[in-house]
Amino acid sequence: HLTESTLEEALPALLEKSIERGWRAVVQVGGQERRDALDQHLWTFRDDSFLAHGTEHDPHPGRQPVLLTCGEANPNGARVRFLVDGAAPPDLSPYERVVFLFDGHDEAQLVAARGHWKAVKAAGHAATYWQQTPDRRWERKA
Repeated sequence: HLTESTLEEALPALLEKSIERGWRAVVQVGGQERRDALDQHLWTFRDDSFLAHGTEHDPHPGRQPVLLTCGEANPNGARVRFLVDGAAPPDLSPYERVVFLFDGHDEAQLVAARGHWKAVKAAGHAATYWQQTPDRRWERKA
């Protein structure tokens, strides 16, 4: 639950943590325009670093440690899936972790997140809820 950061500020650090754990990640976005903007952002988000990644349309998507997609496929064999911009989740069972990132200041995203929470719980998945604190840390709420 993003309350202090934008997606562009929070996502790179979460992806870096995933890579540090040895996980491949797939980021499912709500549309091609957003995917392309995140693609550019991940190359330049920090002066001293970049995040190796690709999109489902790039050559060899299966080799990418982080893959940006508008679809439900998992061509890079990711163990963690990030869903942003209200992207509809695919079957979640193949993943070790699934992270729904949503803007706490956007009513439509809040409503969608509540629906996803209910669906995940109803499907029997273990679910936890994390929200940003004023200092941009993550605090477990449920």
